[in-house]
Amino acid sequence: MVKQNLGKLDRIFRFVLALWFLGPFTPQFNLAQSSWNVNLHWAIMVIGVIALIEAFVGWCWLHNLLYVGNKNQ
Repeated sequence: MVKQNLGKLDRIFRFVLALWFLGPFTPQFNLAQSSWNVNLHWAIMVIGVIALIEAFVGWCWLHNLLYVGNKNQ
């Protein structure tokens, strides 16, 4: 089990962001090239899934890499 490095406020923010990115209010982009449009939607979905996992687990690999810990918030 990894040591949690996300505070309560950060976990709530990531959960809300994940719900926004994975829900019906997902940002829609109408770009000229359809392949960019599809790739952008996939990227938003992946970011939403990662944010949801981090919200439940309480650990962020980027915070760990940069030695940032806001567990006390």
